[in-house]
Amino acid sequence: MTRKLRKLFQRRSSLHEIDPDEIFLDSHNIPQFDTDQFEGRIDRPISRMSLIMTLLAFALILCVYLSRVWDLQVVKGADFNQKSENNRLRHSPIFAARGVIYDRNNVELGWNAPGDDADVSLRKYKNIPGLAHVLGYVRYPSKDSSGFYYREDFEGVDGVEKYFNDKLRGTNGLKLIEVDAHGKVQSENGIQAPKEGENIALSIDSRVQSELHAAIKHIAESVGFNGGGGIIMDVHTGEVIAMTSYPEFDPQIMSDRADKTLITKYLTDKNTPFLDRVIDGLYTPGSIVKPYVALGALKENIIDPNTNILGTAYISIKNQYDPTQETLFRDWKAQGLVDMRKAIAVSSDVYFYEIGGGYKDQKGLGIAKLDHYFQLFGFGEQIKDSFFTGGSGFIPTPELKAKQFNGESWRLGDTYHTAIGQYSFQVTPIQMVRAVASIANNGALLNPTILKDQQGSVERQLDIPASDFEVIREGMRKGALEGTGVSLNVPYVHMATKSGTAELGVTKENVNSWMTGFFPYENPRYAFAVVLERGSRHNLIGAGAAMRETIDWMSKNTPEYFK
Repeated sequence: MTRKLRKLFQRRSSLHEIDPDEIFLDSHNIPQFDTDQFEGRIDRPISRMSLIMTLLAFALILCVYLSRVWDLQVVKGADFNQKSENNRLRHSPIFAARGVIYDRNNVELGWNAPGDDADVSLRKYKNIPGLAHVLGYVRYPSKDSSGFYYREDFEGVDGVEKYFNDKLRGTNGLKLIEVDAHGKVQSENGIQAPKEGENIALSIDSRVQSELHAAIKHIAESVGFNGGGGIIMDVHTGEVIAMTSYPEFDPQIMSDRADKTLITKYLTDKNTPFLDRVIDGLYTPGSIVKPYVALGALKENIIDPNTNILGTAYISIKNQYDPTQETLFRDWKAQGLVDMRKAIAVSSDVYFYEIGGGYKDQKGLGIAKLDHYFQLFGFGEQIKDSFFTGGSGFIPTPELKAKQFNGESWRLGDTYHTAIGQYSFQVTPIQMVRAVASIANNGALLNPTILKDQQGSVERQLDIPASDFEVIREGMRKGALEGTGVSLNVPYVHMATKSGTAELGVTKENVNSWMTGFFPYENPRYAFAVVLERGSRHNLIGAGAAMRETIDWMSKNTPEYFK
């Protein structure tokens, strides 16, 4: 029994726990192990070096982090604190009140009114026609979706609003607005007060201007002209009393930008309502240049003003390429014998062909002299650095013709046409009115002004005898009494006039209609120029009718202009 127990104990004691190393001791002898995948290998504990390298890596990362925290909070902390304060305290402009625009009688033409946005006032304009191109319009300050203003000033666009923008806009102030994290305003504090813009008093009489516009519009729409413009100017000071262009835009619509349909209509209108026809409109003048040809002829002793020329229906000259052929230069009417005064009054083309280019025994100025005198009176040049700076126009010259027509030579017929304001001649109404004013004031070519009680400067005093100007004035008075300006022969003021009908294009079926002149004749105070553009040559009424409607109204409502 004892022997059996001993054997059993020995068997159990031999079943002791086996060390894993003993199992894998000869594992390299076991075939088909993928040792790259750790099959058949004995696991080893992590080495001390690996632990050290890991700790160093973590330490390095910690150092970088701590250095960044030091930079942000210690080195740059003050800067970031200031930026944070600025985000919390916004700078916002306090908009200066824009200056008010008045006419010469202190009627408000452009002023400010409260708007939906409490920060920005609205610009309001006198609701009468005819002021658009003088006043212009504005663009308002603009802000983004976050409430920040990216355009902090009113911006004048066109007209007085643009030209005098620096005076009208003033200087904005500044306020600090405290906001919370959600951008909600908590408080406001002003730190710089705004300075209001300057008020401006214009030389314009809004009553006369509105009536002149209404008359031009009425005639243009009645008989089919595309548009027109007119201007009245003081012949001594250069103050512009009225200056209007038809068609025009609505300054209120353009400032408010609310009626997109109407704005699109303005932009696509073939009659160009944004064109200021007085300053930028270029028109063939026709016969309204004849007084300046006459002055050149007097100054150069080409002809005595009392000498008669037979105004036939046409004159003819030999064709330089075929002497058997003649070229005819027609008059609009056979005038009979005319001296200089009558030639101006009845607008004789033949008379001005002859004194302009010469014919048979009558000496002519020639194109060089014609060009010289036209330039003296301001044609072909801009009015520099002025509210009235616009188109310069063109005076026909041999050089201009050669440039435009591949070197084509100048002919006598070109001189004839230039002498009666045809060919490629182009002028603006503002050029015409100051040329007429220089006839009325004995040769002072004025720079006009749009401001009340401001004397326009004299660009040049023309070296032409006063007696020569008197001859021209007498001819223009005769024109109102019995000539082409007879529509302005009115009882309440003595007018002096020169009309023009400028033929357009090859067919000459369309014309520009002009009426220029001054009043009162005995003591000139105001010059005027009115043009109606591109109507049928068969129209029996034109610019003269528009001016007649205007002065009829003035005689009843503003008679002070005729005294």
